[in-house]
Amino acid sequence: MTKLKTVFFGTPALSVPYLDLLHQLSDVQLVVTQADKPRGRGMEVSPCAVKQRALELHLPVLSPEKLKDDFDKIAAVPFDLGVAVAYGKIFRPNFLALPKLGILNVHFSLLPHLRGAAPVQQALIQGYTQTGISVFWIRPGMDDGPLFLQKEAPILPQDNAQTLFEKLIPLGLEGLKEALEQIQAGHLTQTPQQGNPTLAPMLQKEDALLRPEVLSAQELHNRVRGLACGPKPKVPFTHNGKTEWLQLVRTELAENSPQTTPAGTLLCIERNRGILVKCKEGSLWFNEVHPAGKKAMPAEAFANGRGLKPGDGVFKE
Repeated sequence: MTKLKTVFFGTPALSVPYLDLLHQLSDVQLVVTQADKPRGRGMEVSPCAVKQRALELHLPVLSPEKLKDDFDKIAAVPFDLGVAVAYGKIFRPNFLALPKLGILNVHFSLLPHLRGAAPVQQALIQGYTQTGISVFWIRPGMDDGPLFLQKEAPILPQDNAQTLFEKLIPLGLEGLKEALEQIQAGHLTQTPQQGNPTLAPMLQKEDALLRPEVLSAQELHNRVRGLACGPKPKVPFTHNGKTEWLQLVRTELAENSPQTTPAGTLLCIERNRGILVKCKEGSLWFNEVHPAGKKAMPAEAFANGRGLKPGDGVFKE
């Protein structure tokens, strides 16, 4: 049986295993990535992870600044199917019309839930306990095309963005493999999305500035989990008249909390657990923190180094 002729659209490292799978199961005609950008400490211009892998596989690559810049080159490539995984650019209708069968996308949520750029992070931030992957057909709207298939995965209390990515990436590979095998056999499933959509907007730096007097313990904890990949979660810390932003690496919900203590108050310091801080509702253990200019450390070591004691209302501006 003749293999499908495909074009792969992807950019970051998480997309690389999908390119490898597509290379294994189809005849990849072209790889399209975002343009080379300054990366690393030296900010030298370098290719993205997908482009590096495509070159290793001796596949032709295009990395346009804007997708429309290379429309003619892509249109000149005869291909049956496009596959996109974290490409990061919008497909206009003229691009969607290029392949005979259409363009599939692997999205890390159960659509129509969490449409947008950050479904893994937002699933945690928004308090989801269930998520999954969706293989769907791209349409001009944002993640609203018909579904090919979906696979579910639980979100465990100990999950953060990193562990959830580690869970969903292989699940997405399983789903894409199944979809490609069905398409190769002539089955082109298109099931409309059902239910009210929710959104997963891209995270901004200001989303990581967390204030215990504004957020409940559960909300703050969920944000720390969701921001494990992306902007670093920070809380204001005021001491001796100076305020800095203290990065939170790991937190833990407390079982009990005083009702009348002001939010931001340091309630206690406990060895091998950290520091307990009152939030708008409930209290949260800061287990591990990362002060600016220093290495990450147990939160009790930070508190002891600063001479903090229970009752100090310092976790606010």
